Amino acid sequence: MKTIGFIGTGNMGGALATAAYKSGSADRILLANRTRKKAEDLAKEINGTVCDNETVAKEAEYIFLGVKPQFLDEMFEGIKDILKNRKDRCIIVSMVAGQKIPQLKERFFDLPVIRILPNIPTKTGDGFSFYGFSDDVTAEERDYFLKLMAPSGILVEASEKEMGCASSLTGCGPAFTAMYLEALADAAVACGVPRKYAYIYGAQMLEGTAKYLLKANIHPGELKDSVCSPAGSTIQGVRVLEEKGFRAAVIDALITVNKVFN
Repeated sequence: MKTIGFIGTGNMGGALATAAYKSGSADRILLANRTRKKAEDLAKEINGTVCDNETVAKEAEYIFLGVKPQFLDEMFEGIKDILKNRKDRCIIVSMVAGQKIPQLKERFFDLPVIRILPNIPTKTGDGFSFYGFSDDVTAEERDYFLKLMAPSGILVEASEKEMGCASSLTGCGPAFTAMYLEALADAAVACGVPRKYAYIYGAQMLEGTAKYLLKANIHPGELKDSVCSPAGSTIQGVRVLEEKGFRAAVIDALITVNKVFN
């Protein structure tokens, strides 16, 4: 059992802190956030201890960084002396977008580093996270980290290059999917479906379709073809989507995101 600390308890930091709590593998969970109330609200849910960044840097054995990239420098300035002078071993676990392991190693005095890139469904335990280790993270430390994060959802080890590219899909994809769902619901409302039901029906359709594709292990195009009957309604809808550049827009969006992310 170890002391786990979180600097930044927003969507992703809070989600991983919740996972750590559910794992039952943490002795103490320290929570620090720029807006203290966020940390206080989370602490009530997971029996955490609200503190400041300096306390996390001083006492946590695994220090999770959930700050936005633009706040990384400011955060680091406040804890660098503490980390530099620590005599006991600690591990930096970074969720900071765009910060690769070599960069983090250089900044954080060559401390062992774990990089994890979760997505928003991690908040409900349905997430998909890519992770990677610096070479000096021991096998025991790796196993503990995976046990700690297991309640967050699916965990996949990836190289730095794979992590950046794939996270563009898993990290940004939920936002694009939510836009698609919203558009479907708007169309359903226009056709007479009550708004509250339109979202439920659409979300259930997305969940069911995703589960079907995974369980049947088929190509998405095969599913599409199986639903498109000759002269039927679905193929007419597909035709309109193609005319409007639906597929090209999605491809271009992901490529653009990947360029920004990397």
